[in-house]
Formats: sequence, structure tokens, C-alpha cells
Amino acid sequence: MKKNQRHKLRQRMRAISLKDYKGRTMDSNDAATQTQQTSQWQDGIKVRREVLGDTYVTESLERSAGTESEALQAHITETVWGAVWTRPGLDRRSRSLLNIGMLVALNQHHELAIHLRGGLRNGLTREEIVESIIHATAYCGAPAGLAAMRVAQKVLDAESAAAGAL
Repeated sequence: MKKNQRHKLRQRMRAISLKDYKGRTMDSNDAATQTQQTSQWQDGIKVRREVLGDTYVTESLERSAGTESEALQAHITETVWGAVWTRPGLDRRSRSLLNIGMLVALNQHHELAIHLRGGLRNGLTREEIVESIIHATAYCGAPAGLAAMRVAQKVLDAESAAAGAL
């Protein structure tokens, strides 16, 4: 993505972040709320990029830019990444372990693959990832666990191959 395109994307995402959750632009007199949301979006995009990787996040934002999905990307960046992932009380490794278990339970394989990579960035080991899937399988059932392990194996193999190529 060219520098000019990134700048335009950031401007568009900031504009979206200044809308309330019903899609209406907030009153310009509400400067405190605008500052808070802008700050929360900035915190969220920073954490999101650190956990999921700059390339993945940029591609997600580019895919949604100018579409109906754009507002959802802004909302997720502000609320999930800016309000939840930045809370004190759990470190990123712990949050990644929780996400793995929840995504196994929900059978959300695409998101699982993304968060497995994020878990590795957050310091999880291959063994911890495998154990978290085994643990989730005990509560979610064998079909969910087996499907999750197939996703995990692909991600772990790809990450090992990429590391070997360096």
C-alpha cells in the first residue's frame, strides 16, 4: 500500500470512529467523546497491528474501505482492540489462550488461524497452543477439537516453514 493510500485510509477510519454506534455523526460540541473515541481507536489499531501483524490488519482495512463493512472494522478496532485488549488484568498471552478456547468452541476456523498467529506473536509456544486445543476439546467435543487441530497444524507448519526460510 502506498503512503498516500495509507493516509487516506487512516483519515477515513478516523472519520468513522467519530460516529456513534447507530451511524450518526456525533455533535461537534461533544469534543470529549470525540477525543476519547479517537484515542481508543488509536490504541486499538496499535494493539491490533502488534497482535495480528501489520500486513493482515492493513489488508483487512483495505478490503473494507468504502464498503458497508468499513464501519464494523472501526467498531471492532475501537471496542475489541482499543477497549478490551488494552484493559489491565490479563496479559496478551492470556488473552490469546482465551481466544483460542473460545474460537474452538465457536468453530470459527478463519478467526482461529488468525489468533493462533497472534498467540505466537504474543509468546505462546507450540506446546501451549496444542494443549489449549486439547483442553478446549474436553469441553467442546471431539469434532470441534479435531477441526481446530487441523487449522492449528496448518498454521504451525506454515510458521515453521517461514522461520526456516529466514
